[in-house]
Amino acid sequence: MNPKDPPGPVEVRRSRNRLRTVTAYRDGDRVVVAIPARFTGAQEREWVRRMVARLADQERRRRPSDEELATRALELSTRYLAGQAIPASVNWSTNQGRRWGSCTPADGTIRISTRVRGMPRWVIDYVLLHELAHLLHIGHGPEFWATLEDYPRTERARGFLEGVTFGEERVARGDPELGAGQLGSPELEPATAGSVDGNAVELSEAVDLASDEVDDALPVQL
Repeated sequence: MNPKDPPGPVEVRRSRNRLRTVTAYRDGDRVVVAIPARFTGAQEREWVRRMVARLADQERRRRPSDEELATRALELSTRYLAGQAIPASVNWSTNQGRRWGSCTPADGTIRISTRVRGMPRWVIDYVLLHELAHLLHIGHGPEFWATLEDYPRTERARGFLEGVTFGEERVARGDPELGAGQLGSPELEPATAGSVDGNAVELSEAVDLASDEVDDALPVQL
């Protein structure tokens, strides 16, 4: 992706419940920018431009490349799976739908959803390990979960991903009580003999509608 290109389609959501913050986050391949309902057209254009640019910059700086992802997968296999799971390829994928990743044991390929990019490293590691484990065990039986026991953050990562899914579902329903960027998993699907199916960076800024100044004291929420 060209550094100057927008990071996918942009959807603007106005909310009467949002008074002093503008938030940008990724929802699948789209970028959602949530703004106060009383923003003028000029304010909307300026804040969308600003937040989309910042989100793209954050994602470029945080996401590993395909090569780095493959290297990390081998490191994790060596450390937690006794080096038994050796994938033929590990790549980021934009066509995973609501899956975090997928694995095809027949050819040893692993694909990790780009929705996972920007999540904490230990969550990415868990998704990688989950797919690596499917090279050894197709289903989600006891033997499969036993291979993940040595990874100390398995339960925490699963909880994180479940929280993302819960947040996404509530946002999709338009729940006004949920912060628009509270994201993180549909359950990784059981493996089949052919394919195993196994998301984000969020930015939030406070805005003074009178002066249109950013409150830099408010930390970026990632």
